Amino acid sequence: MNNTVTNSFGRKIIQKVYGAHFTDSNRVNLLWKDKEVFHAIFGSIKSAKEFICLQFYIFRDDETGLELAQILKQKASEGVKVYIIYDHFGSLFTSNKFWKDLRQAGVQIRASRPFKWAAPFHYVHRDHRKLIIIDGTKAFTGGLNIANEYRGYHMIRKSKGWRDTGIFLEGPIVKTLFDTFKESWLIWKGSPIQFDPSVDPVPDGLPVLPVFASSARGRRKMRRLLYYSITHAEKSIYLTSAYFTPSRRMLQILEDAVGRGVEVKLLLQGKSDVSSAYYAGRAFFTKLLKAGVEIYNYKGEILHAKTYAFDGIWSIIGSTNLDFQSLRRNDEGNVGVLGGGFGGIMNEIFHIDLEHSEKILIEQWVNRPVYEKISEFFFALFRRKL
Repeated sequence: MNNTVTNSFGRKIIQKVYGAHFTDSNRVNLLWKDKEVFHAIFGSIKSAKEFICLQFYIFRDDETGLELAQILKQKASEGVKVYIIYDHFGSLFTSNKFWKDLRQAGVQIRASRPFKWAAPFHYVHRDHRKLIIIDGTKAFTGGLNIANEYRGYHMIRKSKGWRDTGIFLEGPIVKTLFDTFKESWLIWKGSPIQFDPSVDPVPDGLPVLPVFASSARGRRKMRRLLYYSITHAEKSIYLTSAYFTPSRRMLQILEDAVGRGVEVKLLLQGKSDVSSAYYAGRAFFTKLLKAGVEIYNYKGEILHAKTYAFDGIWSIIGSTNLDFQSLRRNDEGNVGVLGGGFGGIMNEIFHIDLEHSEKILIEQWVNRPVYEKISEFFFALFRRKL
């Protein structure tokens, strides 16, 4: 495996920029093909022997949520400790009965970022992280939630799930991510989790950097790392984001990257589950296209992935979108992976996605329907609220 790094993306300088250290010797496995993500998640949870930790923005009581709940109840009956953190807003419409049944089965549950009448405006801050820890030996993070649309579950017809990306990890990074979960558990008034597993290094494994943000300081560090990665890429910048409402700084550094000869490609939703955010982001396409940024709209199912690849050597995968909500308000969870072999896989997947996408051409874009231009202008006024 080629792990050669450029000067810009050496581990020491990345650690200095972000303010945290890589964890060495980890096995990483990308999950992105239809059906494989939930198959891997459910299978790994079924194999748990000691404990299972789950943290999700959305945990619905639909067929997918009920199937996972049944697995968790079974594991609890076998003596496995099960802990769930769900975001209060993201899972607002999940029934109390669903949570009650899990609690009665022995599952411990906490809600993060609950609404408080004393501070109602804090409800815009959400726990957008997606994290699973199994026995302290396996971890999962990425962009998906526990709900039918991510899995492609339909009772009547066959359908693909949303296009998302997750990553399974094994090795010492799992303990680091487990510590992150335990901190969140205590913040939301859970009893201390006593497990303290030891994890063996994986021979010839990769260095992984946890990029988890749950405070204003953490979000500043996350933005600093992302901006650094864009401004110091020398060859290629491949950004996949479900929601894209860029700041002025983001627009400028993307334009500057093209100006210094870097290949910059944006892969965004062709159709969206959030129309307001969809149109707000498109308001900036003309400026980016004129600067030479290539923009692609994913065709088919809804794109929900959040992956960022730089120079084929440095990659970030997780829950963070390129929008105001993710970069300024939410608790987010990502991992950075340093390595040319893994970076090559990221680039390959990106180009496979481009084959299922439509490139936006400036000549056609400027002639789009007037109602679209009006929608874009209107929703761009509220991009900091989306």
